[in-house]
Amino acid sequence: MFHAAAFQRLASIPSRIHNFPPNPSSTISLLLHHQTQSKEYQPSNELLDFVDHLLQQCTGVDRCKQIHTHVIITGSCCSAFLAARIIFVYARFGLLFEAQKVFNSAPFEGVSNLLLWNSILRANVSNEYYENALKLYVRMRRTGVLGDGFTFPLVLRACASMGNSSFCKIVHGHALEMGFQNHLHVANELIGMYAKLGQMGDAHNVFDRMGVRSHISWNTMVSGYALNYDCNGALEIFKRMQSEGVEPNLVTWTSLMSSHARSGWHKEAMELFDLMRMRGIEVSAEALAVALSVCADLGAFCRGKVIHGYVIKGGFEDYSFVKNALLCMYGKHGDVNSANNLFLEIKNKSSASWNALITSHADAGLCDEALEIFSQMERLEDCPTLRPNVVSWSAVIDGFASQGRGEEALELFRRMQFAKVVANAVTISTILSVCAELPALHLGREIHGHVIRALMDKNILVKNGLVNMYTKCGCLREGHTVFEKIEKKDIISWNSMITGYGMHGLGVNALETFDQMIKLGFKPDKVTFVAIISACSHAGLVPEGRRLFDLMLREYQIEPQMEHYACMVDLLGRAGLLKEASEIVKNMSLEPNACVWGALLNSCRMHKNTEVAEEIASYMFSLNLHETTGNYMLLSNIYAASGRWKDSARVRTSARTKGLNKYPGQSWIKVKKNVHVFSAGNNMQNGLEQVSGILEALTLQMESEEHVYGNNIIPQDVDEVTRLMMWG
Repeated sequence: MFHAAAFQRLASIPSRIHNFPPNPSSTISLLLHHQTQSKEYQPSNELLDFVDHLLQQCTGVDRCKQIHTHVIITGSCCSAFLAARIIFVYARFGLLFEAQKVFNSAPFEGVSNLLLWNSILRANVSNEYYENALKLYVRMRRTGVLGDGFTFPLVLRACASMGNSSFCKIVHGHALEMGFQNHLHVANELIGMYAKLGQMGDAHNVFDRMGVRSHISWNTMVSGYALNYDCNGALEIFKRMQSEGVEPNLVTWTSLMSSHARSGWHKEAMELFDLMRMRGIEVSAEALAVALSVCADLGAFCRGKVIHGYVIKGGFEDYSFVKNALLCMYGKHGDVNSANNLFLEIKNKSSASWNALITSHADAGLCDEALEIFSQMERLEDCPTLRPNVVSWSAVIDGFASQGRGEEALELFRRMQFAKVVANAVTISTILSVCAELPALHLGREIHGHVIRALMDKNILVKNGLVNMYTKCGCLREGHTVFEKIEKKDIISWNSMITGYGMHGLGVNALETFDQMIKLGFKPDKVTFVAIISACSHAGLVPEGRRLFDLMLREYQIEPQMEHYACMVDLLGRAGLLKEASEIVKNMSLEPNACVWGALLNSCRMHKNTEVAEEIASYMFSLNLHETTGNYMLLSNIYAASGRWKDSARVRTSARTKGLNKYPGQSWIKVKKNVHVFSAGNNMQNGLEQVSGILEALTLQMESEEHVYGNNIIPQDVDEVTRLMMWG
């Protein structure tokens, strides 16, 4: 592996050597019997080949150390070739300290020293000691050894894994100085390095300048685009590959599928999987794992079961990453029993297997069960290396966050910090979403500081989380500043900013952001149109909302979902266009749900249209769509507003009879470090006079500036304002 001539020598070993006893000491001693008598002893090629053969056959550390000991005793350690082979074997068993000792005591004369440098570099890189590898490379250059076609791929791999962009450029320069710009393996490694750094432009430049390309070159480019969530770039390379007469292989197809899956193009990823099978390309374990992850995200449980059949038929059940993908697929569809059974079938459970089980329960909404599995992993005494890692913590934190249990998610995050597990972009993004929902602006700002210190402020996932957190907490200026600093915005970035403006009534700003997004070539998705139509609704921009709803259908061929209809009903209803809102509900392509009817009912409340409200409520009750506390309360309030107190009480009594409880509305304000909560129905004992005085001053100021509350002028009576506040 380190010396091409070694394999030729190994092939020429006399057959009598293979007939020697299996005990390496007696064999080596026999071969050395006459050679060690010379003062200028150099081991023969026959001996070198035989010891190399023995080292290759090592299945345990003890045998390797035994051979190493005899090599030292007999004086064969002066061979750079044998030293390199011993370093390789120690590295294979993860014994980097022993490998380094061999390297430090090995000779550095002639051309053989390059072999030794490459061996110790490979030992460090293969065991993921990337920083050590880079330090060794610096030391190597200082001693005057410049490297070869084996050195640079190893050093470039270490650079990419460390994420040190400036060092990567320096090593690239060294490779060019040494004339390796047309070296196939070096160029392939350069492409992979730049892809890992997210610099696909540089990767493309290296690729275009290659005189000769292999399948690995093409596949590395496709994989690079997949790694950077750019399925358009991956598809472009795929098509170019075909146009230049290079047939895409299984790795190419799998990478292309992966790029679509990573970019959220799940339907297209499954189409690629089907096309691959139609063309007779045998599926691999990796392709099946990608397809299973897509089924999990698409909610295609039946399709996932079919692919499980392919796994069994192809004999891929023992592949741990396939098993983990199956675990997640069943878990996301709520079939945790199957997930548990799959987990029990795994003989050697790794951290990835435990994490898949935790994730499967978290995705199924069973966050308490996910936490129990996490605790079991913490208590593993027979496997001290199997401790919860950042993926384990992130999965269980996300489980609680997605169930609206933000306080518990934050508590787990604190535990994670005490455990000295460094958070990654996924963890930070999840915690930022919790800060946005609570809202906990002070903690969000602290995390923003941590993000900057940890050099994570370029990560798109984290940036989007910060935009979402700041805008939902009402800090639109700070949210916009973060948004503007995102170099490569994605659709989530734009959607977060539009949603932020919309929820605070800044419909014009939301529309400007939407138009800017379109001009820059971004294609809006379903979430974008929910956000922008909702923004129009909160700002009373009816014509703009109608135009956007029509644009969604006509230009972007996006079929309206329940959320889009609810936004349109709310938009028209708030403007008093109840008849038009009712027509939309009647002509919907989907069966209206409680949210759509609730939006229409709320419009009736705003405009005190009791007659239409009763008709809607009656229709909802007949369809069993009334099992929603909010709709009961809306109808009760409509009756109360028109003085029909008995009907109002009857509706509330009916809700209580059915076991539907209304949580009291709350308002809160943070003053310094104290949070003051105002709840409906609770009398505030302290500071009531001060609050009333401030409310009165604010009311007068709002009246003078002709602000409106809903469609009505702000009530003059301070008590009415207080009542509205307390009702929440």
